[in-house]
Amino acid sequence: MLNKVPEVTVYFWIIKVLSTTVGETAADFLNVNLHLGLTGTTLIMAVALAVVLVWQFRTARYVAGIYWLAVVLISIVGTLITDNLTDNLGVPLAVSTAVFAVALVATFVVWHRSEGTLSIHSIVTTRRESFYWAAILFTFALGTAAGDLLAEGLDLGYWRSGLIFAALIAVVASAYAGSWMNPILAFWIAYVLTRPLGASLGDYLSQARDDGGLGLGTVLTSGSFLAAIVVLILYLSVTKRDAAVPVVPVERRAAAPQR
Repeated sequence: MLNKVPEVTVYFWIIKVLSTTVGETAADFLNVNLHLGLTGTTLIMAVALAVVLVWQFRTARYVAGIYWLAVVLISIVGTLITDNLTDNLGVPLAVSTAVFAVALVATFVVWHRSEGTLSIHSIVTTRRESFYWAAILFTFALGTAAGDLLAEGLDLGYWRSGLIFAALIAVVASAYAGSWMNPILAFWIAYVLTRPLGASLGDYLSQARDDGGLGLGTVLTSGSFLAAIVVLILYLSVTKRDAAVPVVPVERRAAAPQR
């Protein structure tokens, strides 16, 4: 199969941040505004995610609409996992952050021992894709817990937390640009950090002014960001600007005739 994930372009990071914001605000909208409750929202979103992931696994190549729908849903589910641990089970945010960090590292260790690489440019088998989506789920859950820990647990507020995570992403980007950090490591650190960045942005826009937000509400915030995601996906579907190139196995490259 062709590589099942998009190339890492500026569009990738824009949609990633937008999807993380939607993950935060949409979960609140379903839970509070539609009165589905935390448990009901979790069950509905988990079923929807399972259906879309089956659809994603059955495709033989990267399809922008399917892939990013899975990312948006996994963003919502990752948020709900952390919220369930905090609100329903009373698990402290510091504990949740540590547990998800360990789970993510364990996923990377097993993935690397099994496949020999953590590169997203080589998601060309079902097993690698399974590791990829497991890691994505843990990054969203970890990012949610870490963001809530800074904004609420340490009482830094939404915009201050957002600035901290934006600064950390800038440090990673600078290290990558200067060749001081391994590209794969830089990608996954940035992927984790964009989750709390987007969540802080979503909370700041949607939450009431008394709670430190701008009071735009979850409906307006979720709708605006979803519309932006749809526009970008339509653009990428037409232009193929983020389409992954075919991965040629090493043995086939070695057997290719020399010119």
